[in-house]
Amino acid sequence: MTRLVNLLILLVLIASQMSCNTQENKNESELFKAQQVFEEPIRPEGQKDVIELRADPIDTVRMAIIGLGMRGSGAVYRYNFIEGAKIVAICDVVPENVERAQKTLANAGKPLADTYTDSLAWKEICERDDIDLIYVCTHWDLHTPIAVYAMEHGKHVATEVPAALTVDQCWQLVNTAERTQQHCMQLENCNYDFFEMATLNMAQQGKFGEIVHGEGAYIHDLRWLNFKEEGGYWNMWRLKHLEKEDGNTYPTHGFGPICHIMNIHRGDKMNYLVSVSSDQFGMTAYAKDKFGEDSEYAKANYAKGDMSTTIVKTQNGKTIMIQHDVTSPRPYSRIHMISGTKGFAQKWPLKGIALEPEAHSFLSDEKMEKLLVEYEHPITKEVGAKAKEVGGHGGMDFIMDYRLIYCLRNGLPLDQDVYDAAEWSSIIELSRESVKNQGMPVKVPDFTRGAWAKVKTVTYFIK
Repeated sequence: MTRLVNLLILLVLIASQMSCNTQENKNESELFKAQQVFEEPIRPEGQKDVIELRADPIDTVRMAIIGLGMRGSGAVYRYNFIEGAKIVAICDVVPENVERAQKTLANAGKPLADTYTDSLAWKEICERDDIDLIYVCTHWDLHTPIAVYAMEHGKHVATEVPAALTVDQCWQLVNTAERTQQHCMQLENCNYDFFEMATLNMAQQGKFGEIVHGEGAYIHDLRWLNFKEEGGYWNMWRLKHLEKEDGNTYPTHGFGPICHIMNIHRGDKMNYLVSVSSDQFGMTAYAKDKFGEDSEYAKANYAKGDMSTTIVKTQNGKTIMIQHDVTSPRPYSRIHMISGTKGFAQKWPLKGIALEPEAHSFLSDEKMEKLLVEYEHPITKEVGAKAKEVGGHGGMDFIMDYRLIYCLRNGLPLDQDVYDAAEWSSIIELSRESVKNQGMPVKVPDFTRGAWAKVKTVTYFIK
């Protein structure tokens, strides 16, 4: 009798477990069925992927810089120090910006550039036959249109971040680059910061073991930059973005370095993400304090929540968290954290590295600095001193520009390709869709259309 009771109990437990498994499978099925899915169009006939694309070497890279605000004017200055780069055209709708850029060239003893101030002059510039590279530093809305037009007219493109604002624009960049076989690089300068480059080198040499999780962010109090009374952006363009959209509107600074460490589309790919945002508080509170409760700024409706948090799951089972907050009084942070099976590193808010067998605490500052010297990336070893001298966010802007020209002059694949630009920029719309649907998972399109496994690691090529 006891054996019969035990057998019945066992059968009940098995049935219960099977029911739970069935329910779990059903829930998982429903989860993926409920995902917001963006179309992955079939690659048009005649196109081919541009993984590790090589173009003919260009001895002197003749370039045009379009947009001469904070980013563009800085680029004009830096390129005076880069061998093999020649600025032949500059363009901005604000004549004073063009005049300032010309003075920068003159002070450096460089030839003056052709100047343009018409709002559509970028088309004329792209149509010229004496330009190799279009360098886009305009407001966000023009990044994709200029990049696409430039590639269609046989030019390589480097565009400020984000490269695109929608998934459709991401596909425009990808399809144009594949069709024309022109380079399209997003100017993600944070990939070239010294700590990020060192941790990339450490990760590629196995110092952290297998990377399991990464975190990045753009936490930067920019409230004061959004209002014309305090300086502002041209035509208040950035404030308009805060008014019209939620989600992570500026993901690439924190995301780019982590994606390269995790070999995204070089052996792994992003599968889906979930995203949530806090409500908006910071802009309204700041506007009331600065301009009064009856001001237009205090009464405006800001769609952008203060803190956006997005989590990505990859094909190989890794996770990435990315955050965005530009409306809170907080110290600057990009986080830059990586966690592996043998170690851990982060840059903000406290820089530290922890390694097995004592990974429960950070290395001493002395040991960490010694390790960073030991694993300094070959590129920063080569140009780091010059980069710090020229400047640009501590030198990382200069390294970015130097690498772009170096690769073009030597016919090498660029450090960042059009798929990086598309993947990192797509977070803007993908996160917005997830936020709108209470954190619903959103599938990340495979912009490589299956080519993500062609190579197994990110490579910064050196001749």
